[in-house]
Amino acid sequence: MPEVCRFLGIIIRFYYREHAPPHFHAVYGEYEAQIALRTHTVLEGKLPGRVLGIVQEWAEIHADELEECWQSAQMGVPPNKIEPLV
Repeated sequence: MPEVCRFLGIIIRFYYREHAPPHFHAVYGEYEAQIALRTHTVLEGKLPGRVLGIVQEWAEIHADELEECWQSAQMGVPPNKIEPLV
C-alpha cells in the first residue's frame, strides 16, 4: 500500500488495483477512512471531524494529483508523492 503523503499525523495511501469508486485511504492513529476522489466524502470508516475536514481540504487542493495516483495504482505502478498541507 503506497504512501503518497504524510502531514499532521495523517497518512494518505492508495492500494494497488483497488475496487471502484476511485478513493484513497486516510489513516490517523487508530482511525481509517476511505475518501472518494471526486466528492471527498467518506465511503467507509471514520475520522475525527477536525481531521476529516483537513483531509477534505487537502484533497480539494490536490484533486488532479489524486486522480493520477489512482490511475497509477490501478496499473500497479507506484503513485507519485503529493505535497502535504502547509
